[in-house]
Amino acid sequence: MVIDLTISHRAPVLDGTAFGAAGAYEKLAGAMRFAVDPLDALHQRITDIEHAPRNARGQVEFSADFYLLKPADMTRGNGRLLLDCVNRGRKVALGMLNSAPRVPDPSTAADFGNGFLMRHGYTLAWIGWQIDVPRRDGLMALDAPRAQGVVGFLRCEMRPNQRVQRLPLADRYHIPNPSVDLDDPAARLFVKEHGGAAAVEVPRGAWRFPDPSHIELKDGFTPGMIYDVIYRSANPPIVGLGFLAVRDCAAYLRWDEGANPCRGGIERAYALGVSQTGRFLRQMLHLGLDQDEQQRAVFDGVIPHIAGGRRGEFNLRFGQPSLNAKEAVGDLPPFTAGELFARLARRPRPPRIFLINSSAEYWRGDASLIHTDVDGACDVEPPPFVRIYAMAGTQHTPGTLPPLDADPNTGDRGLRPFNVVDYAPLMRAALVNLDRWVSEDVAPPASAYPRLADGSAIAAEATADFFRTLPGVRFPDRVIRPLRLDFGPDIDRGIARYPAALGAPYRTYVSKLDPDGNEIAGIRPPELLVPLATYCGWNPRHPDHGAPGDLMQMMGSTLAFAPTRLARERNADPRASIEERHGSRDAYLARVRDAAVTLVATRHVLAEDVDAIVERASRLWDYLHP
Repeated sequence: MVIDLTISHRAPVLDGTAFGAAGAYEKLAGAMRFAVDPLDALHQRITDIEHAPRNARGQVEFSADFYLLKPADMTRGNGRLLLDCVNRGRKVALGMLNSAPRVPDPSTAADFGNGFLMRHGYTLAWIGWQIDVPRRDGLMALDAPRAQGVVGFLRCEMRPNQRVQRLPLADRYHIPNPSVDLDDPAARLFVKEHGGAAAVEVPRGAWRFPDPSHIELKDGFTPGMIYDVIYRSANPPIVGLGFLAVRDCAAYLRWDEGANPCRGGIERAYALGVSQTGRFLRQMLHLGLDQDEQQRAVFDGVIPHIAGGRRGEFNLRFGQPSLNAKEAVGDLPPFTAGELFARLARRPRPPRIFLINSSAEYWRGDASLIHTDVDGACDVEPPPFVRIYAMAGTQHTPGTLPPLDADPNTGDRGLRPFNVVDYAPLMRAALVNLDRWVSEDVAPPASAYPRLADGSAIAAEATADFFRTLPGVRFPDRVIRPLRLDFGPDIDRGIARYPAALGAPYRTYVSKLDPDGNEIAGIRPPELLVPLATYCGWNPRHPDHGAPGDLMQMMGSTLAFAPTRLARERNADPRASIEERHGSRDAYLARVRDAAVTLVATRHVLAEDVDAIVERASRLWDYLHP
């Protein structure tokens, strides 16, 4: 439970500018303090909570950064709280749903984008939940107690894009678990040439720990190669308390009658997690930790977005919440919604859940696991309180115009221009559909994803023949699938044995293609209904970054149609040109408008977004047909 909320900053948003009927907004920033009973049956699911120090009342205390955007007059809001699980310390919801730039402290009109969430009256909350986020650049973090006296092994994966001699023992900018012994003879380093290669151990004399937080290789780390270091650390932070921070923050804002800034103004609560935090929410729901100490279900609806079939090191001894590695604890079953959410299904009213994925998670090799049996032999329908949506022809995050030169998160570059499909309108409609399902019991659109039964789910390799007919396109040398993994007998208690024993890969699938190479299964956005290109959820790594036969982790590609028939014939492109299929810019835009209106009728797009979709289509035409 929340035992203290300290507000260090409170200010009107945009000098009191009104957002439609919701009126003016204000923002609050500060810190929350929590205290939980480690003996509570729910909390016993938190790894190492028994090793945490306790206060005089026998409780475990922790604290986190807090941020809130709310209507200045809560009676003018819609009574809905949207808790945006911060991704590696960063706010996501305004970027995803308001089509705004991602900033730590939204302050300008541009930072609020199209104002969607505010115009609809949402209260937005953010709470730090991640223990390895540094406090810099406005990032939000959790301060958690440590499991005193615990020593053990962990694994850190690294894949550099440039030749360097030294790397941190962490993913990107995150805080490492320090090595307990710089000369530890039990520490091991492995290297793989590419994603499909066997791991080879690097002799201990060829590398060292120059300090507790870094690793150094004598001859330097090779771009594109995958390095795994296994080493010992001590006194791990209790990472699973992040689930309770998210849960108790929402419970406080929803129900507390004290100094709660939202007091009396919240009727429903929803949680949104994107990528890393989509995986976080899958695990929180799997553990049933969306329920508080009073046995209340805190969230009425949850959207774990672009999480695929994965979870993460969110409740693991020496867990790295930032980790995005293959062959990791997050790749363990259960995968399907029915198995993953078995605890929820036993409740009288489980939360309503939307599992939404892009094509990139299917090409990553794990998204189809959420709707097939573990052998990949047949489709598995989700339980009644879950919908599954695949967004056809999309990459991990909404595409930009023009596409970026490199992945902003990792600096990775692709062989082809990144995918430009903007799926934000589909996400806005999804939130409205979820709210209506919860509040009015109006069933949302049926699940839409690749299925084995109708032939729309196929092996990724089955698309190779088509892509190899396209001029200048390199099909990936290999498609990596999750492996069956064994981390030892204590993994259910959150204690892993390294290296994991590797088994056979799972059978996984992607969507079948239409004659243009665009995906047919799932929700097809306007860009695919009226195409100017083939839009893929995959993109090979750039040769300058090494291992060019491997796929990038998150980015897709845009394979433009030839502008004219003559250009198509000159390049032997089998796809009809833009000129042949659309004739003129005006004709193309009219077709886009019709497609958007059709999506409104199927409730996958909001009527308020139609004009914006057409305007963006005009810019897409100018980019692909200058």
